[in-house]
Amino acid sequence: MRSSELFYPTLREVPSEAEIISHQLLLRAGFIRKASGGVYTYLPLAYRVIKKIENIVREEMDRAGGQEVLMPIMQPAELWQKSGRWEVYGDEMFRLQDRHKRYFALGPTHEEIITTLVDGDVHSYRDLPLLLYQIQNKYRDEIRPRFGLMRGREFIMKDLYSFDIDDEGLDVSYQKMYHAYNQIFTRLGLKYRVVEADSGAIGGNESHEFMVLADSGEAEIVYCDNCDYAANVEKAVCIAEKAETKGDLLPMEKIHTPGQRTIQDLTDFLKIGKDEQIKTLMYDADGELIAAILRGDRELNEIKLKNVLGCNELVMADEENVRRSSGAGFGSLGPVGMDVKIYADLEVAAMKNFACGANEDDYHFKNVKLGRDFVPEAILDIRNAVAGDPCPLCQAELKMLRGIEVGHIFKLGTKYSDVMGATFRDQNGQSLPFVMGCYGIGISRTMAAAVEQNSDENGIIWPIPIAPYHVIVVPVNSNNEEQIQAANSIYKILEQEGLEVLIDDRDERAGVKFKDADLIGIPVRITIGPKALQENKVEVKKRWEKEVELVEIDKVRERVLDIIWG
Repeated sequence: MRSSELFYPTLREVPSEAEIISHQLLLRAGFIRKASGGVYTYLPLAYRVIKKIENIVREEMDRAGGQEVLMPIMQPAELWQKSGRWEVYGDEMFRLQDRHKRYFALGPTHEEIITTLVDGDVHSYRDLPLLLYQIQNKYRDEIRPRFGLMRGREFIMKDLYSFDIDDEGLDVSYQKMYHAYNQIFTRLGLKYRVVEADSGAIGGNESHEFMVLADSGEAEIVYCDNCDYAANVEKAVCIAEKAETKGDLLPMEKIHTPGQRTIQDLTDFLKIGKDEQIKTLMYDADGELIAAILRGDRELNEIKLKNVLGCNELVMADEENVRRSSGAGFGSLGPVGMDVKIYADLEVAAMKNFACGANEDDYHFKNVKLGRDFVPEAILDIRNAVAGDPCPLCQAELKMLRGIEVGHIFKLGTKYSDVMGATFRDQNGQSLPFVMGCYGIGISRTMAAAVEQNSDENGIIWPIPIAPYHVIVVPVNSNNEEQIQAANSIYKILEQEGLEVLIDDRDERAGVKFKDADLIGIPVRITIGPKALQENKVEVKKRWEKEVELVEIDKVRERVLDIIWG
């Protein structure tokens, strides 16, 4: 391909709307253009990357026994109502009506429709296991689409669904996908980590996320170097410490704390540590007011709390309801005498003589002890894990990384087949529900994650397996016949070897060509200049290295093949 014919409108300035590196560089390098908030057009360079990601995914899905299908984007509301998710999925679902006033959804995911499909045509255990997948656009009405392709309203996704006769069969299918996903992200040339994860709205009883490691990642990962434990912070298990035995338990005392509303205020006022206080947070859980308490220096994990409560919606309570229930505002809440269900984090049970709000404005208690001064509804793990926490498997110190979720696999069990009446007959003629799994990869998100992980101040550094082109040939002077002839000769030789080559034949300054080559991230740049040609040599530069090497023209083929294919 010749640069003069390629549509890649590069930008010199960083677009003001772009907050993270991948968004900035994909816009600047002419890979994507915004159509509307959270909706993007993929330009030729981007679509070449997308197709390469899709092909690797497709090869590994097929190798694992998957069969590709293509399901409709527009799904009838009746299917979602049957599963109970029409209401549960919430405002993220795009809903529309046809001319006959029938409701449809633009598919955010396809559990309902695949379950219905298989139920209609698979009737015997002899037809199982079954692995069906598709690569297709999905739609989610994000309240605040941001970060370019990371959180959009329209995105490309691979989703595979497994159907088995029992849990043992599901284990086999799950392990097939676990292995296939490792193969995929290794082949993509990405640094990644597999972590335990929460199943969220998809449901199921076991799931793992595949995280591309990047400092800009929105997800926090805790992991242990001493064993194989790794988990998304939303899922990471926090273990209980032994109860504190040092010092005597003192009588509870009410103290005047005028204007002291925050944990930091109380730390300064009482001269105590944040770990000697508890914070009380109040939530509306499906219309019921509840309280969650945890150590003052900890953060509540709302996903853990929501899972504990089994509620569909969990939101912070407004101050009017809080004051009506407790008699105080947010800065003075505490569990003692509170007339709502209280859920205490495990650490609170190990504390004594701690300070907390007294449910009266400008007053706090000190020397409080769970069990003596109040009794919670339950004592549970409801906080976020942090670096330094003990590993739940081996008790070594946990460490933290940031990552970008690009893949997620779930054991659904019979969650969908039960509610949708999807069954098969076993060898005894008994009707049983399908045992299902769900396995997704964000194709467009993976492209953005690759940029987050692989870039520098000059632009993108594509991993070789997904680079839009392997090599860019740059004649310094496109009006110099000798340089053009040498460039065309190298271009043809490399193309004949199966390499994807871009030749920058534009009538531009050499500096502009070099900047664009770095910006779009082609792995190997071959520069043909007058000085090198005098010695029958060209410059070969790897995008990820600063050094340039001089290579004899008749050895360029061998050198480039070695770089690209190893």
